[in-house]
Amino acid sequence: MLKFIIAFYFFFLSLLASDDYFLSLRNDKVNLRLGPSFDYPIKIIYKKRYLPVLVKEKSENFRKVQDHENNSGWIHISQLSKKKSGITIREKVLYKRPTVFSKPLANVETGRLLIISKCKENWCKIKTENYSGWVKKDGIWGRL
Repeated sequence: MLKFIIAFYFFFLSLLASDDYFLSLRNDKVNLRLGPSFDYPIKIIYKKRYLPVLVKEKSENFRKVQDHENNSGWIHISQLSKKKSGITIREKVLYKRPTVFSKPLANVETGRLLIISKCKENWCKIKTENYSGWVKKDGIWGRL
């Protein structure tokens, strides 16, 4: 009976403790592999630096990641960075200041990569290509 209680405890503890976290791609070319070793074949080649990925599992020097399109596979830790970035999952408006009453600077399309410098409350200060300003947090997938 004691073994059952201990197993039950660890099972629910593992459900409550979500170890998932965001990182971003360190280089312009990163290989997503089918397994946690260089011996496994390449599934996808990412060609976007700072693309955010969600880390789901660990295996020695590899991390199992998932991207914003639900592709998953393994990437070596040398190819991952803690740089804050996000992807817009719906169209956003870029503002000069963190309020809807400030001057709108641009429309940010769905799928646009955002480099995030800081966040406060419901807003993040971002940079994307030629524009920088503030966007609302909702509708951004990544490390905020």
